[in-house]
Amino acid sequence: MSDALKIAYSPCPNDTFVFHAWAHGKVPGAPALDVTFADIDITNGMAERGELDILKVSYAVLPWVLEEYALLPCGGALGRGCGPLVLTKEPGEAKDLAGKTVAVPSERSTAYLLFRLWAADEVPGGVGAVEVLPFDEIMPAVRDGRVDAGLVIHEARFTYRNYGLSCLADMGEHWERTTGLPIPLGAIIAKRSLGAERLRELTAAARESVRMAWDDTEASRAYVLEHAQEMDPAVADQHIGLYVNEFTADLGENGYAAVRGLLTRAAAEGLVPPLGRDALSFG
Repeated sequence: MSDALKIAYSPCPNDTFVFHAWAHGKVPGAPALDVTFADIDITNGMAERGELDILKVSYAVLPWVLEEYALLPCGGALGRGCGPLVLTKEPGEAKDLAGKTVAVPSERSTAYLLFRLWAADEVPGGVGAVEVLPFDEIMPAVRDGRVDAGLVIHEARFTYRNYGLSCLADMGEHWERTTGLPIPLGAIIAKRSLGAERLRELTAAARESVRMAWDDTEASRAYVLEHAQEMDPAVADQHIGLYVNEFTADLGENGYAAVRGLLTRAAAEGLVPPLGRDALSFG
């Protein structure tokens, strides 16, 4: 596969669902892919080091990588009702987090930006220490009292009650209420050095892969479940239903507004570098 483009995306159901057809050579005329599976905190680091041709990353990392990579207008994850959650052992209110320790999956994640923007509005005096943990360790850490709260993503939306935890706040709910925009979570980026024509080819391939996944949802099932880390098939279906939507096929005006809105607000809070005027332009 020496001529294949190197791509990394997560083993989460939304990514394997979206890329199944393309990764298996089923998209007519699409370039071959050499796939690496990695959680998004790993792919964010790959992007910052300029590794691989195509990557699924957090929108939060874009300000650091857009000189070398272009944002593709499809294939990623935006949506409504799908934001990260802040979980605690006991029910409470936002003000209860003042000065407390919160576990987060990454400080270069969209979830973290949404959390910091929420905390700036809702937690008087701000939270205390932030501890970075792999996302699958966060709920046990909250349950066991090792941290006061945890910021969770992915399928944890559907499983946190199994740990006896309470949802203190929904970061996406806060974002949607204050902006009216969808929640920008994960982006697909590709090396600008591939050239404008190849970037258009990649966009077309990603869109066709999404369309094929929707047209035959059973075709990708074995691939999705193989990589879903023993996830219940019903949870995998919920995950896909939540994170694969019209914005996956095309960011559109609202999608771009959401991305720019998130990164502009985050830059105003000093959380990310400011975006250049044409940084999100494709090509």
